[in-house]
Amino acid sequence: MENDLIVINDNLALPAAELQFRFTTGGGPGGQHVNKTATRVTLLFDVATSPSLDEATRACLLDRLASRLDRRGVLHIDVQESRSQWQNRSTAVARLQQLLAEALTVQAERRPTRPSRRARQERLADKKRRGAVKQERQRRWDD
Repeated sequence: MENDLIVINDNLALPAAELQFRFTTGGGPGGQHVNKTATRVTLLFDVATSPSLDEATRACLLDRLASRLDRRGVLHIDVQESRSQWQNRSTAVARLQQLLAEALTVQAERRPTRPSRRARQERLADKKRRGAVKQERQRRWDD
């Protein structure tokens, strides 16, 4: 696995050697097994100093994944879905691929739009109807 490449998108593939894994005992179902075996996986990827990322890609990832990075710029992904360490490890790598691919997609620029004339007229007509209903509810003092 050390020589493997983890493909993120057409322009980026990371060597598996840049990923670090930590294993701890996880919670959840499993009885005594869960107390004895380290099946919870924490994947660590250093976005800030990764030699595989160019500066533009690094800046994009640091910006878009800011809420998921620690203050040193390391991305943490925790997985404890399965009772198998191997399966949790592959799930963590899949989540990393998906997370980085989504962060690197170019978002389309928003084109501002305006409501149509008919939509504006209908909105104002609805406001008039609601105002008339409320006006009818008011108590009349001339009775």
